[in-house]
Amino acid sequence: MTELPVLRRSPLLDRPRAVAGEGLAASVAVHYGDPMREQRLLEEGLAVVDLSHRSVVTVTGPDRLSWLHSLTTQHLTDLGPRESREALILTPKGHVEHSLHLVDDGETTWITTEPGAGEPLREWLDRMRFMLRVEVADVTADWAVLGEPHHSESAPGEPLAWRDPWPDLVGDTVAYGPVDDHPGTRWSWREVIVPRASLSDAVGDRPLAGLWAADALRIAAWRPQLGAETDHRTIVHEVDWLRTAVHLHKGCYRGQETVARVHNLGRPPRRLVFLHVDGSGHVLPSPGAEVRSGDRVVGRVTSIGRHHTDGPIALAVIKRNTDPEAVLLVDDLSAAQTVVVAP
Repeated sequence: MTELPVLRRSPLLDRPRAVAGEGLAASVAVHYGDPMREQRLLEEGLAVVDLSHRSVVTVTGPDRLSWLHSLTTQHLTDLGPRESREALILTPKGHVEHSLHLVDDGETTWITTEPGAGEPLREWLDRMRFMLRVEVADVTADWAVLGEPHHSESAPGEPLAWRDPWPDLVGDTVAYGPVDDHPGTRWSWREVIVPRASLSDAVGDRPLAGLWAADALRIAAWRPQLGAETDHRTIVHEVDWLRTAVHLHKGCYRGQETVARVHNLGRPPRRLVFLHVDGSGHVLPSPGAEVRSGDRVVGRVTSIGRHHTDGPIALAVIKRNTDPEAVLLVDDLSAAQTVVVAP
């Protein structure tokens, strides 16, 4: 059994009504007493989210961008200071292994990644250095992340931030979901990197929102997340991740054959769907709950939350040939599907 990494408890858990999460989220708050109000504050651009459980990795050296370009799914050689990109590291068979939120400051490439993934990512990158002039460090102990509902890159004089490009098409790529009328156009997000010792000062007097509020808005934007919408078999096409994280003509990288083969010759075996779940129950289904079409299990719930206007909503990954008109069932609750990745 794999041991969970020990994460430093956030000082923001001392704020009034803060409720800590579980597992890898145990060091931060899932809410501060009113998740629905926290969602509204995020939509209005007023609140900030404690993401200090996320890992932070740095890459320095003159070869850093060309090296990361060669290892990942994204075009990075032209990345300028304070420009953000999203990239993935795939297995040799093309399955998603690491998700990298990258921003460069002109001398260092800063990467935020999923909680607990910093050291495994650093170890893997370190093995790939060979004779190149790069240095990799896991700096999670000294640097922390805050989530802000803003759609702009950080400006000079501000703390460095990674801007989420979702759902734009970044570079030479393609969408497996809709381009027009995508709900993600209402999603604005960036991750601000601040000294861990100054986390409370960086928040200042802004209201705090918890992980539940941020996750509900992410689900409503159909935004995939590593470890939620992905498992050991996930390929990028299934969750519409090419649009922001995969450049289709950037040269060789690990897993590229699978990306190209599925894109050019077929369709992915599974597809992401958005679900409106029957809200008559008092308890929401859990991530991992089976999704059924009649008596047949067709997939699983990957993320679920309560939206302040839409009620219980979820993302799920289901078999590609599932009837897009079918009303699905999750824990015997009806769930109306909206197609994200076309069958």
